[in-house]
Amino acid sequence: MNDRYLIISGTNRRDSNTRKVAHQYQHCLTERNISSEILTLEGMDLSKHTPEYDAMEKETLMPSKKIIFVAPEYNGSIPGVLKTLLDLSDYKKTWHWKKALLVGISTGRSGNVRGLEHLTTILNYMKVIVHPNKLPISSVHKLLDGRPEIDDPDTVRAINIQLDEFLKF
Repeated sequence: MNDRYLIISGTNRRDSNTRKVAHQYQHCLTERNISSEILTLEGMDLSKHTPEYDAMEKETLMPSKKIIFVAPEYNGSIPGVLKTLLDLSDYKKTWHWKKALLVGISTGRSGNVRGLEHLTTILNYMKVIVHPNKLPISSVHKLLDGRPEIDDPDTVRAINIQLDEFLKF
């Protein structure tokens, strides 16, 4: 596969469950001999265009063809920092006609379903093609329970099915 895969950990919180789930997706891709990169928003200055942001956009966002968004639930939607990343970018050069896979996580029951729909609307506006199998992961704190990866068989199976579909997408 010649597609360049990027996983975006959609929060700027340190040591977040979002980052753990992003690493789990990267591990699952590695098991399939697919290389990927994780973009974490931790410590990133998204208040304005900076030389560091411009370099990241050019070297990481623009060349990526398939993007996995791991989006935690913040107030019934996505984190502001994730929306700011999208807003700050040169969306025509960065996002047009890319393919995206969406994963929502929450400590509640919905797995950020509303946030995934909100993110889908934003990405569709930016001409990103969103895979229809969006995975809401509920009670993520219980599924991780201090571990670096989710080991719940049903959730792991759902992740693998979602990824297998995305690889063919």
